[in-house]
Amino acid sequence: MLSDAAHPLDPSVLAALTGQTAKRAGEQQWTVDDLDWTALRPDELTEQDRSTVRFITLIEDHIPGYLGYFLQAFPVTGAELEVEDFCFNREYFRFLIGWASDEDRHALALTRYQLAAGVATPQSLALELATEGQKPFVLPYQRPIQAFAYTLVQEKATQLFYQLFNDAITEPVLKDLLNKLARDEARHFAFYRRLVHAYIERHGLNSIVPDLKAVLETFRMPLSDTLDNYWRWSLRVAEHAGYDHTEAYEALARVVSSFVREGGESSAEDLLSFVARVRVL
Repeated sequence: MLSDAAHPLDPSVLAALTGQTAKRAGEQQWTVDDLDWTALRPDELTEQDRSTVRFITLIEDHIPGYLGYFLQAFPVTGAELEVEDFCFNREYFRFLIGWASDEDRHALALTRYQLAAGVATPQSLALELATEGQKPFVLPYQRPIQAFAYTLVQEKATQLFYQLFNDAITEPVLKDLLNKLARDEARHFAFYRRLVHAYIERHGLNSIVPDLKAVLETFRMPLSDTLDNYWRWSLRVAEHAGYDHTEAYEALARVVSSFVREGGESSAEDLLSFVARVRVL
């Protein structure tokens, strides 16, 4: 369980954010069958397109690992839980269940796409997903605000990637699917943006900026430490889409720079400069 004694957030604030996100999710709901599978044109896929689809399927299909990590970090059972911690975790659980449903739908849609487009056979795909899916997912953070800031950046990076990959391809069903994925990721990012905003509003920039710096210093995309051949594969994928995940760091910087409060301006400027330096590195 992550410890956040120094930076509590009222559960009612999280409840309001979760409710907003759930409402928006209901308005944007889609299913795998909403895609026009009869319009599929596999001949329009390049080898790099196919490789990229395999890569993002592995990332999305790891949702049991991601969800398991967050449920362990924010437990809702156990007699040792303080009432306030339980209430906070219980509200976050409401978001996690909806988020996990979205991500599992992404995995299902990408899996079906691979099979329909002839990117993989059922046997080879099942083996590939099982091999990577059994590996654990962990984050090197000690406080919830760090985990939330990490996920803010990760969700924005994923949204940006889907948008750029969409621009790089011509196959119509994949383009439609990527649009849907990007829209979901944008909604997830918006939740974490509001959540980090609430932490800063509650505690001030000076107390939060060190945690944000710690995240940016150690940020890695999901599965970077476990997926076979991740770095070489991810570089090819990024080059194909014209993508740089550090662009997502700017999203975190914008959350900070939106605050103008006594004693906070220097912290905001410091983080903005820090983001620029990290992106160069």
